[in-house]
Amino acid sequence: MGIGKNTITGETKIPLHIALIMDGNGRWAKKRLLPRSVGHKNGMERMIGLMEHAFDLGVEYMTVYALSTENLRRPKEELEGLFNLIRNHFKEYMGRVCARGVRLRIVGDVSLLPEDVQQILRESEEETAKYEGKGINIALAYGARNEIVQAVNRAIERGEKVTEESFASLLYTAETPDPDLIIRTGKEVRLSNFLLYQAAYAELYFSDKMFPEFSDKELEKAIVEYSARTRRFGKTDEQLETKE
Repeated sequence: MGIGKNTITGETKIPLHIALIMDGNGRWAKKRLLPRSVGHKNGMERMIGLMEHAFDLGVEYMTVYALSTENLRRPKEELEGLFNLIRNHFKEYMGRVCARGVRLRIVGDVSLLPEDVQQILRESEEETAKYEGKGINIALAYGARNEIVQAVNRAIERGEKVTEESFASLLYTAETPDPDLIIRTGKEVRLSNFLLYQAAYAELYFSDKMFPEFSDKELEKAIVEYSARTRRFGKTDEQLETKE
């Protein structure tokens, strides 16, 4: 890989965990007078390509926002198109990435999805359960507020008083470190109920690109900007310099 502007170099700090809000598939298709389902298909293909590139760069965890709880209110035709993508392509595409020794986890309330889709997701998780280390979280029927409420209720049911650490263990992402970098495509500048607890100290990056247009180079651009930022976690620059 050549060295130049927006290109990863040996000096670039690679985030351990990148989370993606994959926005703009439908608008990308609409602009081209194509069905929204075509945009979602292109978005799935782009998602797999970005995962492969991210792992090649040294990223160890990825979480992708594929379907929110709010998205479940979309027209039935569009939802059925999304479910058909899972039925027809999910195992093949995810198998390609997970063959690198990457463990797959589905995060969200999958009980809200059709039974046959749930079965595909469960089988895909089980097929990668043997892997340790690198991981992918696919957020489906996911909403951060719902995730937090469910975690609170589990703690109440157990009669537990929680700490930050124990509460994090009750979330869908319990086995994944918090994201270092959250990228959102599609021109919107908000988190949209995504990883609200986990995002406390994540760096945020917003792109005007629709998700199918978000190339490997655009991912590198986001990582380079992340690398240039100073993550203080509430400390001063002087404390960081002296490692206090």
